[in-house]
Amino acid sequence: MEKASFSKWYLALMLVLLVVLAACNGGSEEQTGEPEDTESSEEESGEGEEEAEAEAADDGLYSIEDFSVDKTNAGEAIEGGTLNYGLVSDTVFEGVLNMAFYEGDPDFQVMKFFEESLLGIDNNFNYTQDGAATWEVDEAGTTFTITIGDNVNWHDGEPVKAEDLEFAYEVIGDPEYTGVRYYAVENVVGIDEYTAGEAEKISGVEVVDEKTIKLTFKEPNPSLLASGIWDSPMPKHIFQDIPVAEMAESDEVRKNPIGFGPFVVDTIVPGESVTYTAFEDYWQGTPKLDGITLKVIAPQTVAQALETGEVDMVDAFPADQYPDVAETLNNVEFLGQTDLAYTYIGFKLGHYDAEAGENVTDPDAKMADVNLRRAMWHAVDNDALGEQFYKGLRWAGTTLIVPSFPDYHDSTIEVPTYDPDEANKILDEAGYEDVDGDGVREDLNGEELVINFASMSGGDTAEPIAQYYMQAWAQVGLNVQLVDGGLLEFNSFYDRVEADDPGIDIYQGAWGTGSDVDQNGLYGRTAAYNYSRYTSEKNDELLAAGASEDSMDIEYRKDVYKEWQQLMVDDIPVFPTLYRAVLVPANERVTDFSIQWSWNGWHEIGLTQEEPVLAE
Repeated sequence: MEKASFSKWYLALMLVLLVVLAACNGGSEEQTGEPEDTESSEEESGEGEEEAEAEAADDGLYSIEDFSVDKTNAGEAIEGGTLNYGLVSDTVFEGVLNMAFYEGDPDFQVMKFFEESLLGIDNNFNYTQDGAATWEVDEAGTTFTITIGDNVNWHDGEPVKAEDLEFAYEVIGDPEYTGVRYYAVENVVGIDEYTAGEAEKISGVEVVDEKTIKLTFKEPNPSLLASGIWDSPMPKHIFQDIPVAEMAESDEVRKNPIGFGPFVVDTIVPGESVTYTAFEDYWQGTPKLDGITLKVIAPQTVAQALETGEVDMVDAFPADQYPDVAETLNNVEFLGQTDLAYTYIGFKLGHYDAEAGENVTDPDAKMADVNLRRAMWHAVDNDALGEQFYKGLRWAGTTLIVPSFPDYHDSTIEVPTYDPDEANKILDEAGYEDVDGDGVREDLNGEELVINFASMSGGDTAEPIAQYYMQAWAQVGLNVQLVDGGLLEFNSFYDRVEADDPGIDIYQGAWGTGSDVDQNGLYGRTAAYNYSRYTSEKNDELLAAGASEDSMDIEYRKDVYKEWQQLMVDDIPVFPTLYRAVLVPANERVTDFSIQWSWNGWHEIGLTQEEPVLAE
């Protein structure tokens, strides 16, 4: 068949037309998650920076380097007041409000005001002694002793105890556990026997006294010191009489959750809003605010909500909207940082065997041919997408370890770049021919090839970006169609992708990577989040090496993950599309706010006046 080739100017023109088309059709909305939405992102940060004002360059593009991570205080905080917080989402939050059971980022955003982990971290994601608990590790690097502070209490007044952390391990290790966090505890000594029903207790979890617990791991692992220990306790006195299989649906998770964070859940309108009041007995001191009101804000109205003072801040501002409000939304300060997240195209290569607890790759899957996958990567121009839709606040991804891990991200790896001629050549040589001359390639058996593409609803860019990908693939002769003929709602999208819906061949997803470079939780053989269901012996070997005692040597670990990044570029179970910035606006009346990773200061946030500052 004739090979197609887009020039840069033609692609840009097509993208502009798609944006206009989306606007005429009313556009869409936007969202986030641990699996994340392809539009929004979790807040994260690194070292503090001096205040900077972001301005567009002559070409109209912005740079994340022009944003600060710490808000400028416009005055002294008054006593009390209520912070109005917006959760930017095109759907309701699911309402699974417990660290052991939640899956989507919207629920995390709801939890972060009342729930905490025990251990503090620094801006390099390593544990510190500044959290609600302190810790020690033995010389072998396998046994951690965690001591919970005497002043750390649950919201009902009960002290947070060592047995509460032990109980969390028992819940996650229970064979009836319905969540996806088992990977976070599988290195604990005795967890296998406990899950198999061969032991009544987890031998590697030892309660020393009311406030002290010892956790012993099977082998030293560098991730243990980098946010790699499960340190979110569960109040045993509340959950102990609830069957593990019923916990995720219980009122204690859905309606009346408690934590030991700075705010107490007061009321919940399911999926829509939450009100919190200050927890006077919070371990870091009584919060300055009287309370917080959280509400879901539709992406298309988020700028208006900030302008009118309906909300003081949001979890993340849609980057594609920022250029439109950079000059006019003058009652807020925008904070920004390179995100620990990326969007990606994933290929369904098998299924998850729940009984065996592992992913199974199907050599006969529709997308099993790596040549087909490589051609689809070559066919799309992600740099142009980042510039056109996000004005430089998103940019083409290369490897599956993001630049936020500078010690591990390998920028020297050659990845497939936009080259439709190369895509056509690969498909021709692999045997995907246009048998009937209609401009559409058939499969290797000469039969119709329809690739079913799942993409989720999001901001105004969601529809045109999905349409661009399909048109780009069509230009190299591939018939790619949206699943069910349109975009899927966030929760439905991930439910169907996770369930290995046979009607989905490829999907556009997003990951919040977390603060540990270990990739087992996303791409390991037993990882439920490994939605592509890709497995290989080499992948097993490298992921095990990256989490091994040898990787306590950082140079060795760097080499392992550079080799792993190359493997994923070679095998392409997924390919990254865009790295991204996260932007967080805060009303001028807000004081003492930061998006640095080490920041744990919701109790310190104040307001300079009773009413929000309005845009002029």
